[in-house]
Amino acid sequence: MSDVIVAPETRDLAELAVRLERWLQGRLPEATGIAVTDLAYPRGAGQSHETVLFDAHWTEGGSARQQGCVVRIKPRAFTVFPDNLFDEQYAIMKLMADEGLVRVARPLWFEEDPAILGNSFFVMERKRGRVPVSIPPYAREGWLHDATPDQRRTLWRSAVEQLAAIQRVPVDRASFLGGAGAASRGLAQEWDKYQRFTAWLEEVAPQPVLRDALARLEGAWPVHDPEGIVWGDARIGNMMFDDDFQVVAVMDWEQPSLGGALHDLAWFCTLSETMHGRSSTHGAYLEGMGTREETIALWEEVSGKSAAGLEWYEEFTHFKMTCTGVRLGQLRGTAMMDEAAMRRRLKVA
Repeated sequence: MSDVIVAPETRDLAELAVRLERWLQGRLPEATGIAVTDLAYPRGAGQSHETVLFDAHWTEGGSARQQGCVVRIKPRAFTVFPDNLFDEQYAIMKLMADEGLVRVARPLWFEEDPAILGNSFFVMERKRGRVPVSIPPYAREGWLHDATPDQRRTLWRSAVEQLAAIQRVPVDRASFLGGAGAASRGLAQEWDKYQRFTAWLEEVAPQPVLRDALARLEGAWPVHDPEGIVWGDARIGNMMFDDDFQVVAVMDWEQPSLGGALHDLAWFCTLSETMHGRSSTHGAYLEGMGTREETIALWEEVSGKSAAGLEWYEEFTHFKMTCTGVRLGQLRGTAMMDEAAMRRRLKVA
């Protein structure tokens, strides 16, 4: 499997600048002297989309203009997830920006024509701030590790408030995220997605552990299934913060759905415990970051929804993460986790 692509494709940035300048002329018909500068791949960018930062400069109405931008290009070969939700990613970010409850980078333009950059893409405004990165783990080194407990407390509160604010956006405003048939929304939609994810993985190799885990989870089906929008990768590593430790932007809306309010909270709690909690696997507890219980209480207060039965959703989170890990292993040609470890993680014999 030496020919497997192990990261989103990259390209000649000078050529990309020329292509973007030509394209922007059509989007800014009154502009003259359009120039695209300072192109760069962001540090710690995700593994599923090619993402490039740039600055756009032009003159319009006799005044010089500048806009910091980010272009995200739909992947052609490196596909981590079975569902193509590229259009929906743009739409949910636009909805969040329009609603004004959740801080996101405002989407600026969407382009369907694949002839321009090789596939469809969209451009959004560039936000400025700091992101708690996973490599190296933010709990071991870096700006959050070096922060005071009070600063971390501010960051944690701002992050949870933004997480909860997603649940204040009316589900009916995001009908474009609905699934098909009986899996149109709610837990049924997320469950259908990961049943199909498992089947997709099995096109490469059998997945008996995942099948056993699905059966165990289905046998303990939760009673509480509050409606809500799913962000999809809810963690502070997908948030940008300013110098006052306040959220500047909630990022990476690659797998949104109408799957219900508790999926993001479960994902957030699970990743928080893993990355910086008292039982952190990354070897550091960050004083000042809220506990699981404090996170749940604040989320319930801001969202106005109950987190009853969250434990099942946390176990489902482990299943989802395992599916992604298996897929990345397939793309890299090496197992991310052995079968025994998978069984322990997913609590199957």
